[in-house]
Amino acid sequence: MGKTFARIAVAGVAVATVFAGTVSTAQAADTAILASNKVISLPDGRGKMTFIDDGDMFEVCDTKADGHGVEGTVRDNRNTLLTVNDGGDAGCDKAGYNVGNWFSVQMTLTWDGGGGTVYSEWFNE
Repeated sequence: MGKTFARIAVAGVAVATVFAGTVSTAQAADTAILASNKVISLPDGRGKMTFIDDGDMFEVCDTKADGHGVEGTVRDNRNTLLTVNDGGDAGCDKAGYNVGNWFSVQMTLTWDGGGGTVYSEWFNE
């Protein structure tokens, strides 16, 4: 009976350790996702848009000298909240918008030369 109890105790500790490790890993991953920057990119290296979580800045970069610029927007489910354009000059353009945690926003990025729009996932802080 003593050996059976010892086996059950060891098995219980092993299960608890695995479960605790899984919970800690999942919580760490969720925290990393919420606190990280978000980036979307246009095909063929034409441009990118980055949400910089520290300071709630949105940066739009035209990364290809092709005579066309790029436009990034931040929107909620009803309105465009911010528009940032870049093209024709050196460097990237950026603007701030307080994302907060009371509703989610989505970034969009388009190339002024045509083609489709790239969308981020919906996010908040």
